[in-house]
Amino acid sequence: MVVAPSSVRVAPRAVIASPSEVAEPASADQGFRSAHRLHKTDEYSSVFAFRRALRGRYFMLHYRPNGLDTARLGVVVAKKLAKRANVRNLVKRIARELFRRQRTSLPMHDLVVRLHAPVAKATRAELNHDLLGLLHRLPRT
Repeated sequence: MVVAPSSVRVAPRAVIASPSEVAEPASADQGFRSAHRLHKTDEYSSVFAFRRALRGRYFMLHYRPNGLDTARLGVVVAKKLAKRANVRNLVKRIARELFRRQRTSLPMHDLVVRLHAPVAKATRAELNHDLLGLLHRLPRT
């Protein structure tokens, strides 16, 4: 059986790029990459040794100027204050997400977010509000 060529012309498919392939300006970068994290014990120790901190209802925000072109974050959640692993992970996710969204407006500091009050009865909104307030209180020098 012979099939006649169709008289209807078909436009070529549009090429769809994945979001990771689309080039965005560097200022629009809101990722939480390795360059935005504190990794080593010495990095955490240097922030704690600088002895500057802001206290909120649930969190303490320790900070230290880092001389880099971006802010970096570390998160510490003690088992004593959040007994269950899922609660500790939730607190870490909240801290990382707020940092990721606010990073471009933050001063160039190494930051360590530390839980200092039990969060068993706290809502996510209360945790978000507390940490966001601390980030806005950071000195901008």
